[in-house]
Parts: sequence; C-alpha cells; structure tokens
Amino acid sequence: MTTRADSRALRIAEQLGAVCFVTVLTAIAAQISVPLPYTPVPFTFQPMVVLVGAAAIGARLGMTSQILYLALGIAGLPVFAASPALPQGLARLFGPTGGYLMAYPFAAFVAGSLAERGFDRRYVTAVLAMVCGLAMVFACGVLWLGLFPYGAQPARGISGALATGFYPFIVADLGKLLIAAGVMPGLWRLTGISGRSPSQTSAQK
Repeated sequence: MTTRADSRALRIAEQLGAVCFVTVLTAIAAQISVPLPYTPVPFTFQPMVVLVGAAAIGARLGMTSQILYLALGIAGLPVFAASPALPQGLARLFGPTGGYLMAYPFAAFVAGSLAERGFDRRYVTAVLAMVCGLAMVFACGVLWLGLFPYGAQPARGISGALATGFYPFIVADLGKLLIAAGVMPGLWRLTGISGRSPSQTSAQK
C-alpha cells in the first residue's frame, strides 16, 4: 500500500515539475522579445515553447502549464514580454496581444493531444501537430487584434490585423516549428523510447 502511495506521489510530483518547467520556459521565452516598429505584437519564441512543451508533456499538462503562466501574469509577475506601451498584469490580456496570450492554453491542448496520438513520432506529422497549434494562436490573436479597439485606437479590422499580427511573423514561426518538429522524433530515438512518447504515457496515468 505504501509503495502504491509513494508511486502516486512521485508521479504527481513529476507532473507538477513538468508543468512548472514549461511555465518557466514560456516566461523566459517572453523576455527574449524583439519589438517591431509597425506592430504592437513583439517577436518572441513563446509559440515554439508552448507547442513543443505541450507535445513533450501532453495535452492536459501542457494546457495547465499555460493556464499557470497566464495566472502568474494576471497576478502581476513580470512574465509577459517587456513593452514600454503595454502593461504587465491583467491589463495585458485586454491589450492588442491579449488574443495570442489567451490562445496559449488551447494551442497547447491541440498540440499535446496530437502528440499523444503519435503525431510527434514522425517529422511530417510532428510538423502538422505544431502547425495546428500555431493556427490556433494566430486565429485567436488576429481576431482579437482586428475586432477589439485598444485605448484610443480603433479596431484594425481583419485585413489590418493580418498585416500587423500575422504576415510579419508567419515565416519565422513556421521556420522555428520546422526545426522543433525535426528535433522531437530524434529525441525519442536517441533516448530509445519506442511505441509511445512521454506525453502519451502521462496521459494514460
């Protein structure tokens, strides 16, 4: 009985550690940001971290890691990308980048779910899983940017949102995902894991 309890406690600790690790990586990726002069949306490595992290730890834990990330940001911790114009805290979610941020949990769930179904095992399907998650980020981000006004600025409209929140980023983000998707199957082969990825295993526990 004690052994089963210890095993369960260890499994919970591992899952909590995985969630916190991806949350911290997401926050670190936000600090590596490049502001662009023609858009309020900065260039960061967050989408790649969100999607790769979820593919590694699974849909449920990946989504939880991003909910925790947003909760830390709402609480006022400086985990969002630095910006002279956009505040930290809850107000960031109501700014022009709010749609991208609020999409992270859903994008993580999509990428993690596909990884649990074995999409992370081969390069082409790993790319597909990442692209599906990235599509969720861009869809929510562009809609938010296009339909909701911010401060004294009117809503940009979908065409304006695409020009400032999609076209400047899509090539670089796809490039990052192509690299990340190539790394994941290699990692599973390198570690000798066969049949199921850690994300699939954790989903069954």
